[in-house]
Amino acid sequence: MSGPVQGARSGGTGGTRTPLQRFFYWMSVLAVWGLIFLVVFFAVFARGLPDTSALYDVDRQPSITYLDRNGALIATRGSQQAPPADLASLPDYVPAAFIAIEDRRFYWHPGFDPIGMSRAVASNMRAGRIVQGGSTLTQQLAKNLFLTPDQNIRRKVQELMLAVWLEMKFSKQEILALYLNRVYFGAGAYGIEAASQRYFDKAAKELTVGEAALLAGLLKAPSRYSPVSESERAAVRATVVLDQMEETGVITREQRAAAVLEPVRVSRTLATQHAQYFIDWLDKEIRGLVGEPTEDMVVETTLDLTIQTSAERAVRRILERDRSKGVQQAALVALDGDGRVRAMIGGASYADSQFNRAVDARRQAGSAFKPFVYLAAMEAGYTPQTPVVDEPVQIGNWSPRNYSGNFIGETTMANAVAQSINTVAAYVADQVGRDSVAGVARRLGISSRIGLEPAMALGAVEVSPIDMATAYDAFANGGRRVEAHGISRIRTPQGRVIYQRAARDAAGGQAINNPALYYMNQMLRGVVTGGTARSVQIEGRDLAGKTGTTSDYKDAWFVGYTGGFVAAVWVGKDDNSAMRGVTGGAAPAAIWKGFMEASLPRLNVQPIPNGPAMPEGWVAPDPIGDLMGAVEDPFGDGTVIDPVDPTLGEPYVPTQPEAERPPADQRPEPEPAAEKSDNPLFF
Repeated sequence: MSGPVQGARSGGTGGTRTPLQRFFYWMSVLAVWGLIFLVVFFAVFARGLPDTSALYDVDRQPSITYLDRNGALIATRGSQQAPPADLASLPDYVPAAFIAIEDRRFYWHPGFDPIGMSRAVASNMRAGRIVQGGSTLTQQLAKNLFLTPDQNIRRKVQELMLAVWLEMKFSKQEILALYLNRVYFGAGAYGIEAASQRYFDKAAKELTVGEAALLAGLLKAPSRYSPVSESERAAVRATVVLDQMEETGVITREQRAAAVLEPVRVSRTLATQHAQYFIDWLDKEIRGLVGEPTEDMVVETTLDLTIQTSAERAVRRILERDRSKGVQQAALVALDGDGRVRAMIGGASYADSQFNRAVDARRQAGSAFKPFVYLAAMEAGYTPQTPVVDEPVQIGNWSPRNYSGNFIGETTMANAVAQSINTVAAYVADQVGRDSVAGVARRLGISSRIGLEPAMALGAVEVSPIDMATAYDAFANGGRRVEAHGISRIRTPQGRVIYQRAARDAAGGQAINNPALYYMNQMLRGVVTGGTARSVQIEGRDLAGKTGTTSDYKDAWFVGYTGGFVAAVWVGKDDNSAMRGVTGGAAPAAIWKGFMEASLPRLNVQPIPNGPAMPEGWVAPDPIGDLMGAVEDPFGDGTVIDPVDPTLGEPYVPTQPEAERPPADQRPEPEPAAEKSDNPLFF
C-alpha cells in the first residue's frame, strides 16, 4: 500500500506550487494577519485617546506675580503664557533654530521620522540606556497637548497616532506655530513669547541669533540648561545649536561667529535668585491667606529690591572672603519696625539649594540669646550698673566657662553684656528663673522649643534667623511685639483686591516696658561701642546688637538694629560641622555692617526710640552720685572707698534689699575649668 501512494506523489506535479506561488501565498497570509494585528493594535491603543477638540484650550496653573514695595517685578510663579506669537513676525532664524536642533526633517516626514527613530534605537542599545530620543516636533506637540509625560509603550503609540492625525489636519507652518506657542521653556514660561519676556525682557520678534539658540537649547531639559542657574551649561548648549544652525544653512559662518561673540544678557529680575527664598516663604503664606490660587494674582510684597541686592552683595562678598575658614552658608533677615520683611537671604545659592535657612533652619543661638536673659533681669529689678561677679559658677552638675578662660571678678551687668561673659549670664538666669527667661523669649517672638536646662542661658536653644530678627525688633521699635510678614496686598491683574493687610494686623502689643527697654538698649549699644561687636560701628548711626558664637564654632550670629530697622545674620555649615575660629564678631558682623552701610542711607532711619513713658517717680541712675556715695566721709563712720575699674563701668546699688542677695561665702566653691570641647556653648 505504501508503494502506490509514494508513486502517486512522485508522479504528478499538479499539487505543488512554484517558488513564486509560495511567495505570494505566504505574503497574503502575512498581510491578512498583519491587517488583523493592526486592527487589534489600534483598537487597543486608541482606547483612552484624549479628546482633541480641546486643541486650543489652555489648561494651566494660575500665575502669581510678585512685586516689591515699590512696584518692581521680583518674580512670577506658576504658568505664564503671553499672547501667541505670530510665526510670520518672527525672524526666520528663530523657528529655524528649533528645527535645526530638534527635528531636521520636519518638513519631509509624516509626523514621525523612521530614520531618526532607528538612529535613536541604535544609540540607546549601544549605551544600554536611553541617551537619545527620536521624537519629532509633531510628536512633542502631541505629547504636550494631549498626553501625560509617562514613559511607556502605550503612551508612545498614542503619541505616534496623534502625530499622524496632526499632520493630516494641519499644515507644517500651523504645527510649528502651535509648537512654539505651547512648549515649556522653564521658569514658568510656556511659549516663545512668554520665554522671551521672562528671560530677556523683550518680545520674541526682537530675539537675536544667540538668544534664539539659547531658547532652542533649553527644550532638551529646561532646568538643566537654565541660563539663570546653569549659565555655563546653557552657553555650551547654545553653541551646539549654533553649530547645527550653520550646518543646516540657517545662518552663515559669519553670523555664527558674531552670535558667539555677542553676550546674551538674562533679565536682571530673573537672575535675582536670592529673592526666590523670600518668594518660597510667601508661597506658603499666600495659601494660608487665600487658599489654593484659582486665578492669576498679583502679590504686593514688603521686600525692597534695592536693599535685597545690598544683602546679596554683602553675603556673597564675605562668603568668598571667608571660604578658607569653612564659612559655607549664610542667612539674613531684615525687618522694619512693624515687622515688614525688607530683605531675606536663605542661603549661599538658591540654584544649589532651595532650603531656606532664614526661615526653616534651627541653629543654636549662642550669646545672641543672652538679651532675653538680661531683659528678664531688668524686669526683675536689676539695672545695667548692678554689680555682678565673674567667677566660677556651678549650677547642678554644670559649670560654664568664659571664652577667654579667665575671670575678671566684680564688674557691672552692662560690662558683662558687652563682653559676653558666660558665668554672669548663667548665674543671672538661675537667679531670675530660667522659666522667666523662656517667657521673655516667647513674648518677643521666639517660636521654637526653649528648654529650661542651665545651658539655655548661654544660647543652647535652636532658633531661626527670622525669629531672632522678630524678637530683636521690639528693642528697635520702642518695645512693641511684631509679626514678621511679607505681604501687603493680593489682587487680580485687573485690580480686584483679594487680601489687604489691615493696620490692626501690624499693631502689636507692648512687649517691653520701661525702664527695662531703656536699660536693654543702653547695654546693647555698649556691645557695639566697646564690646564684642565694635567692628560694626558706622559713624553717625545709633546702633545696638549682640554677637553669638556656639561651641567649636559651629554657628556664628550677629543680630543688630537701629531705630525701626533690624537685621539678623547667621553663618555656618549645613552639616553642623565646625568652622575655623569664626565668631559672631567676625563674618556675621562683617555681613551686617556691609548690608547696613548700603541700606541705611536709603532708609533714612532715626535713632533708637526710647519707647513708652517711664513709671511715675522713676529717676535715671546717677553713676557719679553713686560713686561719690561710696567714698569715705571724713566726718562720718569710716566707710571704705569702693574700688572701681573705669573700664568695667560703675557699680550701682540694686533695688532689692541687700539681705536678699546671697552672701559671698555662700557662692559655690570654684571648680577646675572644663575643657572647651566639653562645654555646650562657650560665648
